[in-house]
Amino acid sequence: MVRYLTENDIKQLITVPIALECAEQALRARALGEAIDVPRARIRLPTGTQHVLQAAAPALKCIGFKYYYTTPHGKSFYVHLINTESGRLEAIIEAIWMSMVRTGAASGVATDRLAIKDASVVGQIGAGFQGIGQLEAVCKVRKIRTARVFARNRDRLQAFCSSLSQKLGIEVTPAPSAEAAVRGAHVVNVITKSAEPVLKGEWLEPGQHLNAAGSNALSRRELDDVAVKRCDVIAVDSRGTASKECGDLLSSIEKGWRHWDSLPELGEIIAGTARGRSSPGDITLYESHGMGILDIWVGARMLELARERGIGTELPIGG
Repeated sequence: MVRYLTENDIKQLITVPIALECAEQALRARALGEAIDVPRARIRLPTGTQHVLQAAAPALKCIGFKYYYTTPHGKSFYVHLINTESGRLEAIIEAIWMSMVRTGAASGVATDRLAIKDASVVGQIGAGFQGIGQLEAVCKVRKIRTARVFARNRDRLQAFCSSLSQKLGIEVTPAPSAEAAVRGAHVVNVITKSAEPVLKGEWLEPGQHLNAAGSNALSRRELDDVAVKRCDVIAVDSRGTASKECGDLLSSIEKGWRHWDSLPELGEIIAGTARGRSSPGDITLYESHGMGILDIWVGARMLELARERGIGTELPIGG
């Protein structure tokens, strides 16, 4: 039997602390050669794009994939989990909410590893759905007292700030500009779909940590060249994925300022095999693109909890 978990099921099961724990475990395991991740593959059609991320976690006896199809009018996200010993499909998980939380969790782990310990102010550019996970995760790993958020759609921005203020119990206020959101912040989240840089290097200050989670295609770009050049540490989730998708770093690579092979992965920093922040004045950057291993690890925990709590639907397939 295959357990089917809906979006509502996942909302009952997942928490930010669970996602943070899973993300750190997954990234560390991959860095130590104990898990496998395959960079995203895409099929583009005039009507939309299919995206597939594959991964395997032998320690969890789990292999699987996430696939999602996006169109201008809608989207669908599913994670499939297969038991590596029995070969049986064990779960199909609706994964829009889960993907948002796990993406935020990766930035939360990066913030925990790279941001200054007494960080208390967040600046965020982007107030869409994915921005929820980014801000929540940062607030779980640091004692954040205030967040300033900028987005071009002021109605959406106001609603976002009001909702997150209530949910997180901190002051979340609309910023009048992207620059106003960034200046003076200890942690800066950038989560947009922009093709042109929305964060300028001249705004950055010593000691800041940046999470850039929107540039997951070479056609997208959130940071300008000056911002990238000013960063003392640039970590990626996966070098293989970054080389295919990181529009933020492409210009610096082509100009010879950086090299894909020299970029540390976040998992390597967690495992202690790569250097992270070495000075309070360092400017650090985490480039997040998305990894199947995160979906597999979080999905496996969701399946475990669903079985314990009797949540989900057993489908009469798979024997």
